[in-house]
Amino acid sequence: MATEAAATTTTPDLLPIPQPPDFHPTVLIPSQNDKLRFWHLMVAGSIAGSVEHMAMFPVDTIKTHMQTIRSCPIKPVGISQAFRSIVKTEGPSALYRGIWAMGLGAGPAHAVYFSFYEVSKKYLSRGNPNNSLAHAVSGVFATVASDAVFTPMDMVKQRLQIGKGMYGGVWDCVRRVMREEGFGAFYASYRTTVLMNAPFTAVHFATYEAVKRGLREISPEFVGGEEEEEEGLLVYATAGAAGGGLAAVLTTPLDVVKTQLQCQGVCGCDRFKSGSIRDVFRTIIKKDGYRGLARGWLPRMLFHAPAAAICWSTYETVKSFFHDVNSAA
Repeated sequence: MATEAAATTTTPDLLPIPQPPDFHPTVLIPSQNDKLRFWHLMVAGSIAGSVEHMAMFPVDTIKTHMQTIRSCPIKPVGISQAFRSIVKTEGPSALYRGIWAMGLGAGPAHAVYFSFYEVSKKYLSRGNPNNSLAHAVSGVFATVASDAVFTPMDMVKQRLQIGKGMYGGVWDCVRRVMREEGFGAFYASYRTTVLMNAPFTAVHFATYEAVKRGLREISPEFVGGEEEEEEGLLVYATAGAAGGGLAAVLTTPLDVVKTQLQCQGVCGCDRFKSGSIRDVFRTIIKKDGYRGLARGWLPRMLFHAPAAAICWSTYETVKSFFHDVNSAA
């Protein structure tokens, strides 16, 4: 009787708790975007993009110099060699030549970039934070829109980076390109840029969301909040660096092609009869071999890994700020 009584009292504790068929235990991360307006996302993206590119600009200058193909035979150039050459021949200020063009383009472009991403992600994921495909596709939508805004100033920026004394500044470059080459020159690399940034962004965003989710599942206390703000920023920075670094390495060949198209005819760089991506690929392989397609991969990775960490940390911080303001109102 005592045994039966004990079994009767303990049975309810052993009954399984019924769950819906699609139940998967995970860390639930509250979305802040539901309370944010579209302009909040644009401002957060604009600030994040500007901080990212301005902070890492010298590395971008080194990468551009390493990727440009001049009319003379090419010799392998490393990061330290490129850095010393720029500083010795043009001075330290040359590392920042073209930074104002970057500032004018990065802010508006990243405002479009992040706002399109957030809206697309919310629509495509349908509330599922584990939908990597939705994150990747949203990233592609975002880059197609933002590249239309950023490409003209990116072209101006790269010409200023390598064209010592050729242009008097941003607006002089814009006027001369418009007068001598026409409006189409500002978008000569747009197709290549989209073909490069579509897979770049897909890998970047999918990796970022996956790493961020993984870190939070490993250490749920890192979800963030007032007491865990530093840990939350660490998650954003780590996930951003992983996504940016991986995406940068995988898309370097198309970045080399983009640089050729944007810098053609400047300081001895080859000029192409057509804007065909295939023709540029053939020229690079003919003059520099297949290694030419990987030219600048290391500074590109060294740029994008910390840049993405800075960008995502800034973006998420500004979003949190707007969220706190809205909650207090």
